Amino acid sequence: MDSVPVKRVSDWDFDRLRSIADEHGTPLYVLDLDRVRANYRRFVAAFPDANVMYAAKAHTGQAVLSTLVDEGADIECAAWGELDRAIDAGADPNGLQYTAVNPPDHDLDYAVDLAADNPGLTITAGARDTFDRLEARGYDGRVAIRINPGIGTGHHEKVATGKDAKFGIPYEQVTDVAADVRDRFDLVGLHAHVGSGVLHDDLDDHCRALAKVAEMGRRVGDLEFVDFGGGFGVPYHEDVEPLDMPMVANQVRDAIGSLDAEIRLEPGRYVVADASVILTTVNTVKEAPASTVVGVDASLATLVRPAMFDAYHPIANVSAPDRATRPVSIGGPCCTSADVFCIDRPVAEPERDDLLAIGNAGAYGYELASQFHSQPRPAEVAIQGDESRIVRRRETLADVTRVEQS
Repeated sequence: MDSVPVKRVSDWDFDRLRSIADEHGTPLYVLDLDRVRANYRRFVAAFPDANVMYAAKAHTGQAVLSTLVDEGADIECAAWGELDRAIDAGADPNGLQYTAVNPPDHDLDYAVDLAADNPGLTITAGARDTFDRLEARGYDGRVAIRINPGIGTGHHEKVATGKDAKFGIPYEQVTDVAADVRDRFDLVGLHAHVGSGVLHDDLDDHCRALAKVAEMGRRVGDLEFVDFGGGFGVPYHEDVEPLDMPMVANQVRDAIGSLDAEIRLEPGRYVVADASVILTTVNTVKEAPASTVVGVDASLATLVRPAMFDAYHPIANVSAPDRATRPVSIGGPCCTSADVFCIDRPVAEPERDDLLAIGNAGAYGYELASQFHSQPRPAEVAIQGDESRIVRRRETLADVTRVEQS
């Protein structure tokens, strides 16, 4: 199994990708389950003394969840649907952790009902009000307090959750909240998530935040675990080095220090980001005064991260990787200027009907896909060893309109 720290888009087998696209059409997600396993195992090897859970929100596909459950991973879920899907994938509900953010009533009802038969389930809350709502439902089981350390890190301000007031109890209020929560529930842990996409330049700030969380764990005391979240990144740019996980683990351990509680970590992006690419077909090449515009059949409905986060995703010409490169702007068929994957980026010169691969699509790719412009969402093919199979069929227009009424 491939143990290199990052799988670049150029590392994929282009012959195999062309064959898969010929069979299943485009746009298409291709998911490497062997890579998912390798990434999870590498992370666990770096943190052998921690309970490494998978943050399901990065990719909740059954193929991914069942693969990680088979690896022995517990699952951290941020919504009731993720709880349900994790159980469908074979996860033990008693090992699940539900980390609610402003949970709707239905979400809390589902979690409380699930915990009634599975008392090992842990419900995490980041607001006093949420604890009151749990008590009103007759819940007195396992809870964790999500805390806000006031330090956020990550690749974009929209993912720097550690300093966003939406997430967690303000740091200075945690001890008072903990005393109140202990009177009403079984307080078993603290939880924090500082940000997402953390690479080497972010590690010092990230570890400062983890040190604050650990210190709060010592102050609250008598805890089963302290959950330090995830956030460990994968390089999207080709010239950025991947995390040296043994070195990162040492730095994290130094930041946490002595702690009389289990350490929990929740990698999501790190496990799945580089395990998937999107295949898309060139349909239009237009010479414009300012640039060469290349139209493809994928769009922001297929992958919204460039439009939503200004995210960089590497792009390769799978049909002709050895062609001379030229600067091109690549975009989809949506009627908005935001529907672009790159602007004036050197790519092996695309021609009509060429197959392109958009790399690092595994984290928050399909999860954020939409039906904008009444576009059915794409299929997803999983590869494992020499085999490949459809794990998510391509939607039809009937799927898009099924829930509508006149």
